[in-house]
Amino acid sequence: MALARISRNWRRSSGTNTNTNTNSSIIPFSNTSHSTSNAKTVSRILYLQSLTKADHMNFEGRGIHGIEGYRFGHAMRISETENFHYASLEPTKPGDKPRVVVLGTGWGACRFLKGIDTTIYDIVCISPRNHMVFTPLLASTCVGTLELRSVTEPVGRVQPALAKHPGSYFYLASCTDIDTKKHEVYCETDDNNHGLGYEPYRFKVAYDKLVIASGAEPLTFGIKGVKEHAHFLREVSHAQEIRKKLLLNLMVSENPGVSEEEKERMLHCVVIGGGPTGVEFSGELSDFIVRDVFQRYAHVKNYVRVTLIEANEILSSFDVGLRQYAMKHLTKYGVRLVRGVVKEVQPQKLILSDGSVVPYGLLVWSTGVGPSQFIKSLHLPKSPGGRIGVDEWLRVPSVEDVFALGDCAGFLEHTGRQVLPALAQVAEREGKFLVELFNKKIGKQNAGRAYSARDIDLGEPFVYKHLGSMASVGRYKALVDLSQSKDAGGVSMAGFVSWLIWRSAYLTRVLSWRNRLYVAINWATTLVFGRDNTRI
Repeated sequence: MALARISRNWRRSSGTNTNTNTNSSIIPFSNTSHSTSNAKTVSRILYLQSLTKADHMNFEGRGIHGIEGYRFGHAMRISETENFHYASLEPTKPGDKPRVVVLGTGWGACRFLKGIDTTIYDIVCISPRNHMVFTPLLASTCVGTLELRSVTEPVGRVQPALAKHPGSYFYLASCTDIDTKKHEVYCETDDNNHGLGYEPYRFKVAYDKLVIASGAEPLTFGIKGVKEHAHFLREVSHAQEIRKKLLLNLMVSENPGVSEEEKERMLHCVVIGGGPTGVEFSGELSDFIVRDVFQRYAHVKNYVRVTLIEANEILSSFDVGLRQYAMKHLTKYGVRLVRGVVKEVQPQKLILSDGSVVPYGLLVWSTGVGPSQFIKSLHLPKSPGGRIGVDEWLRVPSVEDVFALGDCAGFLEHTGRQVLPALAQVAEREGKFLVELFNKKIGKQNAGRAYSARDIDLGEPFVYKHLGSMASVGRYKALVDLSQSKDAGGVSMAGFVSWLIWRSAYLTRVLSWRNRLYVAINWATTLVFGRDNTRI
């Protein structure tokens, strides 16, 4: 390997091309000016040969650096040139299965991946994470009620074809742009996301059909200091950071020399946002304090406080009676409810719009989600709120062969439909609808190829029916609201029975039997032995 590296470096310094094979199926694409000479361009581009029969890990001897553990068969190292170049996964050929490219691994994307018929389509999934997060239970991982692996499902288990079928791939990368005329997506993976120390890779993937399900990002409303100092609760990494910060503050506060004022600040946990995520996290946190902190951190237990700040009413989408029950329950178990608007966030305190100052040791921001910068940058029609605009069949009407679903998509105004809330059940139902559309309509009518689905019958449009809402408030209590809207009648209940329903419902919704077993075991061990407070 060392001799191969020396030889490769000598050839580069002498200007010799490191790959003279012209029969590569991966075509380099340059976005540089045509003024650069062809000879100079060719001498600087590292070609990547087709990996149909190649070992994806054994790139070193060919002068190409691969990413160990991931199928980056069609990516290219770009550090050898001043300008970026793209390797590509070429368009499908006659005789190949149509290729469906899916952007994202959230609820909508994974529901679509799980159900798509891989005997009809080849699938390429592109996402900066290789797993789905079961977000309704993510708050439980912050305090040790559940282990992190219990709420994650590898995308390779969701759709095994991504790891096994020769025409299907998973690429660990972020999509940066889409060319709807050429039917290509442009992608990049960088060191900032994964911390592996390699330089950026860029590549492009041709598609026959494109499904955009890249999700949303937390709303900060442009408030100064939120991104720098607050913790969000959307990803597993967020839960890890919250857990580490919480346990660190508990342990450091017991050290000699820490003042009373500093202890009060360090052990003050502030949650911004009174939606289901904020309320469930506050409930889990208060339960953790009462059951575990009082026993294991007895020296500082009287300093621990939880404050929930909401601009309006907590759980505004729930029945009025349930909202009042939640407020009484949270207050009873030590959660201080404050109505206010955050004006600025500083490293150790936040300032409200009325001028009051709130010191904190842990700040969790949960005020909803909005379109990501990637979605904003796309030259596609937008629905009210800035999401990608779709019609009744989840198609982007101004371009061909592009669909969107989940938190990144919303109905256009001309459809006469309201933009659906950014909920897991909305994304999942849209993914299920799109699976039926692809398998039974597009696939059966041989319309999977690019530009071939213009005049086909797509059947009935998507109709969303709300199944209800649930939220845990801690101490074996939960809320269940089965009404389809705030004005419509329906079953609503709160208490221990609702908590059993909440747990049973989410246990059945966990994607795999493996994770269901993990969750059940974690709940049982927590009930018997308490939460794990190890800071790893």
